[in-house]
Formats: sequence, C-alpha cells, structure tokens
Amino acid sequence: MTQIIPVILSGGSGTRLWPLSTDQSPKQFLALASDRTMFADTLARAGDSTRFAAPLIIGAERHAALMEAELGGEAHEGARIILEPSARNTAPAIALAALAAGGGDAVMLVMPSDHVILDLPAFLAAVDTALPAARDGWLVTFGIEPTGPETGFGYIRMGDGLDHVPGVRKVDRFIEKPARHKAEAMLAEGHHSWNAGIFLMRADRYLAELARHAPDMDAEARAALAGADLTARLIRPDAERFAACPSDSIDYAVMERAERVAIVPVACGWSDVGSWDALADIGTADADGNTVAGDTMLIDTRGCHVHADGITVTASGIEDLIVIANGSHVMIVPKGRSQDVKKIAEALKARNEG
Repeated sequence: MTQIIPVILSGGSGTRLWPLSTDQSPKQFLALASDRTMFADTLARAGDSTRFAAPLIIGAERHAALMEAELGGEAHEGARIILEPSARNTAPAIALAALAAGGGDAVMLVMPSDHVILDLPAFLAAVDTALPAARDGWLVTFGIEPTGPETGFGYIRMGDGLDHVPGVRKVDRFIEKPARHKAEAMLAEGHHSWNAGIFLMRADRYLAELARHAPDMDAEARAALAGADLTARLIRPDAERFAACPSDSIDYAVMERAERVAIVPVACGWSDVGSWDALADIGTADADGNTVAGDTMLIDTRGCHVHADGITVTASGIEDLIVIANGSHVMIVPKGRSQDVKKIAEALKARNEG
C-alpha cells in the first residue's frame, strides 16, 4: 500500500499561550499537554511506518534548530524541513509541501504541529476512512464532533454521503467563527462539525485547485522552489519569490472554492490548545478541580489552572484563576478570560519597544 506523507505545519508563534510560548520558542516546541513537546506528539501520530512515509515539515527559518532537535535519531532520518523565509499563511506553505512531495498522486496528511489528539486510534481510523476518497481526488477535511456551542472555531456544514465511500460526506459549506446564538442553532440542527484544519489529499489535486483559484500563489510557490534541492534535509525556497506569494489560508484560497471537497466527522479528543482555558480543559483535575503542571503547592484552592515553569508557585484561598509563571514573567487571569493573553503580550511588547 502506498504510504501517506505527513505534512506538519510548524510556522505558528502561539502568542495566546504567553508567557511560556514566545516567538522564539512557540507552543509546538513546549511540553504542555504531555511529557513530550507538542511537535513530538504530532510526529508520533504519524509514527507507524506501515502507514506513513517520512514527514515533510514546514516551519520558519528562525526555528530551524528547534525542528532539527526534534527530528534527531534514526526514526526521522528521511524527514525533510522546508524553511519558510517569511510567513505567508497555510495555503502557500502546503503548496511548497505538495511540490516537495513530487506534485503527483502522493497522498498528504496535513496537520498543525500544535494540536492535541487524545484518542489516536479514533483519529487513525478516520484517516483510513478518508483514504479512498483522497486517492479518488477528493480534498478531505476532518470535522470534529462539537461538544458545545464554541464560538472560537469555524464550522463545516456536512452534506450527503459519498457514493461507495462509507463514512465520508460532501462538504456543504464552511462557516466563519459564529456568534453564540448561531453556534447554538447549528448544534441544534445537527450536521455541523468544528473545522480542525487537518486535511488528507493528493498533492496534484491540491496544486490543480490552487492553480485554478489562486494562480499567482501557485506560480510564485513553484518559482520559489525552482532552484532548490528537494531531496535535501533542509529545503530553502527563494526568499524573494516566496515573499511575492499572496498570503492566504488553505480554507479561503482552496477549500471554500474547490469542487470535490469532503469531510470525515471524528471524535478523537481534539483540541487546538488555543488558550490556557483550552489547556486546562484537557488536563486531569484533582479533587478540588485544579489542573497543575510543574512545582506547585496549592492550599484551599479550587478550580484553578497553575503552570510553573522552572520556579515554584504557591497559592492559597483562590478560585477559578489561571496562573502561569516562569523565570521572567507571572501572568494571572480569571478562567474564561485567557483570550486576553494575546492582548497582554502585545501590550507588553509595545511598552518594551516604546
């Protein structure tokens, strides 16, 4: 059986998990959800060599050493890293991967490097379900079964099932992050999934749709790799040509415009870990409802998430707070307000640069 090529997107900066996640050491290179980094957990998801080929990683040039460190050892000898000279969003990044994969009928499993999947067997079963459709030329995405009216995710409305491909449905439409009342209505209606940003598709099919709907992006991505050695461990696109690529996401540039777009719904314990609240939700709480990491001592403390990185954090008599501390910063916000963290990080950066 032809192996699937894992394509791991690692270009994010993860500022919503400041102060631990920074531009120089973003969340995918931190051990936040397990004793391994999130990048390592993503690699392990594609570790079955009977199913998966060596991975293609797409990440920022400034994180080259971090990615190389994660890929050490014989298990990842064949891995290749495409070093983006500038950030142009996911659609150009995946175009580079499709070209490096040969641009033919190779099937790519595109995954962000900073998501959590707690039920790996369920996820791999969904990949197996999607594979016949992907081989047949469908661009397949994976829809997460909603657990509530979440307003921080995009949604996908699922259409009819594909003929002769059990478990795969056509995509009716993509829906932007909704207001709460719209999210509640979609859950009540059914047939809607969260958009996880994970895809299974042939390289040639992606490039064909990109050329049709975003021809300038397709042309500049091809030009950026025209002189590169695609067999090298580190692949460096031409900086000037890649910077000329229009910046857009795969959803806007391709998935919302293409024909033959399908979805496999799956419940696999997925989280994009987009905030400290999200990380607290997937943690194992103690008898008082606290989730903790690192060296902590909590007395008469309930419903808190406390993360100590390299220092000891003590607390007494507090409730429903998020406390994140490392050697240089301490951040405290009420639970439910962790989306403010990005504003805090930006304000601090502006103050320091002012």
